[in-house]
Amino acid sequence: MPWYNGDYPPSYKNQPKKIRDKATEIANEVLKTTGNEGEAIATGLKQARLHFKKEAGDKKQQE
Repeated sequence: MPWYNGDYPPSYKNQPKKIRDKATEIANEVLKTTGNEGEAIATGLKQARLHFKKEAGDKKQQE
């Protein structure tokens, strides 16, 4: 089941909004590819965290 409009997996509940939104976006793409909700949820959250960690590192390097 794809997640949209504030509907997201319960495991994303306590995540910051920007991570939750990015994780949901990634999870939906993984779900389209694999059809496996568990894999989509886990991958979405992991990749969203990596995305923002990398983004924060890039900003520090520019300063």
